[in-house]
Amino acid sequence: MNPQPPHTFIISDVHIADGEPLDPKRPLWRRYKDPAHFVDEAIRQFLHHARVLSDGARAELILNGDIFDFDCVVAIPDAPEFPVGWLERRRGLAPECEKAVWKLGRILDDHPAFLDHLRTWLMDGHDLAYIIGNHDLEMHWAEAQDLFRDRLSLPEDCPGKLRFCPWFTISGDTLVTHGNQLDPYCLCDDPLHPFIEVNRTAQVRLPFGDLAGKFLSNGIGWFNPHVESTYVKPLHEWVLFFYRHVLRQQPLILWTWLWSSVAALIASLSAGFRPALRDPLTLEERVNGVALVSRTSPAVVRAMHEVRVHPAIFRPLKVLRELWLDRAFLLLAIAFGSFQVISTLHMFADVSGWWMVALFAVLLPPFFFYAARVDSDVQEVERNIHKRLGLLAHITNTHKVVMGHTHKALHQQVGEIQYANTGHWAPGFSDMACTEPHGVRGFAWLHPDGSGGRTLELRQWQDTDSTPIPTTAVPVKKSALDRFLPRLPGRRRRLPTRPELPLIQR
Repeated sequence: MNPQPPHTFIISDVHIADGEPLDPKRPLWRRYKDPAHFVDEAIRQFLHHARVLSDGARAELILNGDIFDFDCVVAIPDAPEFPVGWLERRRGLAPECEKAVWKLGRILDDHPAFLDHLRTWLMDGHDLAYIIGNHDLEMHWAEAQDLFRDRLSLPEDCPGKLRFCPWFTISGDTLVTHGNQLDPYCLCDDPLHPFIEVNRTAQVRLPFGDLAGKFLSNGIGWFNPHVESTYVKPLHEWVLFFYRHVLRQQPLILWTWLWSSVAALIASLSAGFRPALRDPLTLEERVNGVALVSRTSPAVVRAMHEVRVHPAIFRPLKVLRELWLDRAFLLLAIAFGSFQVISTLHMFADVSGWWMVALFAVLLPPFFFYAARVDSDVQEVERNIHKRLGLLAHITNTHKVVMGHTHKALHQQVGEIQYANTGHWAPGFSDMACTEPHGVRGFAWLHPDGSGGRTLELRQWQDTDSTPIPTTAVPVKKSALDRFLPRLPGRRRRLPTRPELPLIQR
């Protein structure tokens, strides 16, 4: 038996990827991948700070998803031992086992210091839990997990324990999950069975959000994929951006955007509608294994598996809107309609072809009005979180919930539940030159409160120290889900208690 450590530290969204040298011809191209922006040293200082806060007591570090960013890796092996398609050469390798292991190896090659800091943490007797998010879904491969263990070079008698959690874990009275299961664009549709078959080869099912980022961000490297405001812009800002930065260095950016968006749409539909690879003979074994590493019971795992939003891929209009394809198709329809009207009139009267341009110009204001009123739905996840906090806490018998994913650090009291989001440690910048850092590097700290429980603090990391982020009260808004809570079994008597389970190291 390995009891719960008295101190728990939680960070998320580090988005560690391989480095890329600067391109002299395009100095702003994927600038966020400059090794100068690596966070390895910041992680070392943070872990030292965690030891100070815990005052030498045993602690656990939970890496709460999106620690590695497989989607950002566009490199290809010089002599690949696996087939590589034309799209992979332009946008990165597919999420197959061998390719995922190669990408992870490339990432770890560029971050030996990060591995050293985690190894020291484990050798000091502290524990480490890795929760899989959406940008590191390829960590579901057992071979990728084995590579991570091998690179840590831990002895068999290592005092600290390492475990991988498919999408959540429970730390005392706190639920820790990445949060992408409440994002219709980025959820893992079936975290118990995350694999699908494509061309007789097993792959991890990537959600639409990851595929869109992979095809667009890797092909249009002017935007920081970790900061939504750099690519979610009104139409007039896109026009100004094109003339200021892109016209000379990537004049065919509109073509790149169009075919990349169509490729992302096709890939999302192809992956989204494929059945998951399931072995019914090992279903119970899978559930029990997830329960063990997540420190809970199989009943809780089954219930948590059902708490996810409906994938956006089953609502094509949402997908088209996020890719701007709806506006592209509407603009093409206006142009085609103008041509058809004037062509038809020309059959009966001598109408100049310039009238087609005039009709097109007349129809443009309604198009701009529609385009200006279309808002992105990327903020929907925050509403989904508030709707389901009560349900998540009830299922797991917890009073605190810690997530990441949204990259927005906040600490809220929602009714009787404390909710914290740890922000992000990614190389996020508001400008393409990567001189204006964006967001908060936050971490959650669970520590004894002196009365047998634990206090949840959200703190902001600043160079070598941290400061608390205050808690704000948020009114509870009733939703349709609240009607079902009183009917759930164990509403008054709680679900089966979680046994104290050992942290295993495979």
